[in-house]
Amino acid sequence: MSKPRPVSTSLRSFFFNTHKKDALPEHLGRYLTARHFLCRSDSGGNSISCLFQIDAQLQDPTSSVLTLIRQPNLWLSDLRITVEMKGFTDEPNYTVEVLEGGVTLDDVIDDRIYEQALAEKSAFFVADLGVLMRQHILWQTHMSQVRPFYTLKCNSSPAVIQVLAALGTGFICANKSEVALVQNCGVDSEDIIYSGAYKQLSHIKHAAKSGIDSLVCDNEMELRKIARCHPTAKVLLQVATASPLEEMSMTFGCTLKNCRHLLQCAKQLHLQVVGVKFHLPVTCNNPQAYCHAVSDARCIFDMGEELGFNMNVLDIGGGFSHSALQLEQTGAAIRPLLDIYFPPQSGVHIIAELGDYYVSSSFTLAVNIIGKEVVCQDRRGQHSDEVSLNDEFLYYMNEGVYGSFASKLLENVIPVPIVHKKSLRVKEAVFPSSLWGPSCDRLDQVVEHCLLPELKVGDWVIFNNMGANSLGEPCTATQKLPVYYIITADDWYSMQEGGITLDTSMKNLLWVPYCL
Repeated sequence: MSKPRPVSTSLRSFFFNTHKKDALPEHLGRYLTARHFLCRSDSGGNSISCLFQIDAQLQDPTSSVLTLIRQPNLWLSDLRITVEMKGFTDEPNYTVEVLEGGVTLDDVIDDRIYEQALAEKSAFFVADLGVLMRQHILWQTHMSQVRPFYTLKCNSSPAVIQVLAALGTGFICANKSEVALVQNCGVDSEDIIYSGAYKQLSHIKHAAKSGIDSLVCDNEMELRKIARCHPTAKVLLQVATASPLEEMSMTFGCTLKNCRHLLQCAKQLHLQVVGVKFHLPVTCNNPQAYCHAVSDARCIFDMGEELGFNMNVLDIGGGFSHSALQLEQTGAAIRPLLDIYFPPQSGVHIIAELGDYYVSSSFTLAVNIIGKEVVCQDRRGQHSDEVSLNDEFLYYMNEGVYGSFASKLLENVIPVPIVHKKSLRVKEAVFPSSLWGPSCDRLDQVVEHCLLPELKVGDWVIFNNMGANSLGEPCTATQKLPVYYIITADDWYSMQEGGITLDTSMKNLLWVPYCL
């Protein structure tokens, strides 16, 4: 049996503060060869924060950095060193490029499209991790009494998990693979809730072995499975609360009438029931629906306490989109209800399941036009080779509903397509168009109708707000689409000021300055 190759390390970037700004260039040039770096002084101009990307040609960059930080006249502090592991290792690294000097998301997309023009013209994502932090701050502003738990099935990108874990969110997992992915990112088991209406016995046993005690359940059969495989579990009852509007009624969960039976069953099985979960759809804009949901949850809490359960968790579900306006309106409707039925002195921990809210606006998708058809309309009086404004164009892209546009099958709204600026011509006419995936399946229609200028094969189309339910395995390739992670310098510095330690909280992310 061959021995595993040893792990070699190569220093790629590091972060530090210094109070001796003027002395920095001299020492940097003496001990390091840095290709790109970004710096920012504090408000008084006395100290400087730096992020460097070290030249890969250095024979011993680690020693060079150690020599630099030992210089007494630099007064270096708050050192962060990022190391790229090469060789035999189980921990992947994800490069995050820090944008400065006016570089924007559009510039990054332009750069990547130019690279793809020289290669295979594959579709790709660009993910702005700073959006996650800004959405988190927005949540704390409007819903500070509710702790967010991220729903992993929405987007299981390890970089997203690392950032959200550093921000202090919990995680909702639906299977053993998701649990393993989250725990590999260093998330504690008490910050994980095992969801899903029906669970495999092996997955329940895995949750018990992994120390995950919080499980969601909505029927007697699942209660008995949990009692057999995970007797120390802490159960959240998922409730389907009726709404005044039929379309607002919740699809999953037990009825209010059946809750007492399930609580009594849990008592007989010696299971702990610790709380209630309900869910309202994102489309719900009726305050009365929230009133019914929260009041029903309070009723179930009272039932549980009568039977001797310590009810201390309320999960208000995931009815939150990425819209700031929707969050403000929903928060205004639900906050007074929580204060009435579950005031802070009650000791109840209130959580919410956020997926789309965090990641939707963080990801942008660029796809390539690989085919084109023209559906000719009435052309009386026109030459056959002329294009009529009544003609319809069918464009085929290298991604469809069986890949990055899977949310179309879930009846989610697909964002409006944007023609890449280098594909546009000045003052072009627009034509009725539809966009299709590459499978030649009649269900693989991404956009049914839109108005676009006439495109050519090889042109690019951009879709914003593509972070939710879009990173599944594509049907036409053996690998997932590449994701290019970015963050603006302002967001990067805000992370530092917020106390997020890059070397421990996000140890698998490699932060480097972006270079056009």
